[in-house]
Amino acid sequence: MENENKKEVEIETVSVDEKPEVSADKQTEIIEQLNNKVAELNDKYLRIAAELENTRRRASLDIESVSRNRAMGVAEKILPVMDAINAALTHNPDDEGIKTMQRAMENAFAQIGIVKIESVGQILNPQFHNAIQMVDKPDEKTPTNTIINELQPGYMFGDTVLRPAMVVVSK
Repeated sequence: MENENKKEVEIETVSVDEKPEVSADKQTEIIEQLNNKVAELNDKYLRIAAELENTRRRASLDIESVSRNRAMGVAEKILPVMDAINAALTHNPDDEGIKTMQRAMENAFAQIGIVKIESVGQILNPQFHNAIQMVDKPDEKTPTNTIINELQPGYMFGDTVLRPAMVVVSK
């Protein structure tokens, strides 16, 4: 019975040194396919790298924009304090305490990047000035649309107008 369960199996041996024969056309086709796959993967890699760089750039710009908008919001809220200090100094020009507060606010503005818009003696520029009154020229040498008085100073934050100056202009 033992012999009945035994079966002979023929095993084919293959040498590692033997190379399957592939035609030159087949080799060229395989190489071309591999080159195409490499080019496709390289293209995908470059697109993903560019997309990642664009995402980083957009995120950086978004952070900068949010930061700038927040700083501008704070700056706009500080302007009335400076107006109050200037009004107090107008009523009491010899008060050293008020002068000290004005210098401190001007220094803080300079550090933040808030700059006062120059007005008196300038030609009216609607981008920076809001003309609320027109008066006759004080003399013939004064050109038309020259700012002769500033009622409320205007301020810039970088290249953005926080508040235009309220001015009196010559006719």
